[in-house]
Amino acid sequence: MMMMDIFSFELANARLRVKRAERSLKRANELLLNDGCVAVNLALCDRIRSEQKRVIEARERMTKIDRKN
Repeated sequence: MMMMDIFSFELANARLRVKRAERSLKRANELLLNDGCVAVNLALCDRIRSEQKRVIEARERMTKIDRKN
């Protein structure tokens, strides 16, 4: 029973990470659509790439946890 609780907690935590990363990526994309200066847009593009990587990593972790079950 204890192992199932740990698994459920890890899976819920992984889902939360995915949702947070997706929300952050969405927000960065929305900011990029606003008219900003070139420097701000370049910084946002860098942030978007970083957030895309976070989303991918979070989804991979969630998939690994889910496969253990």
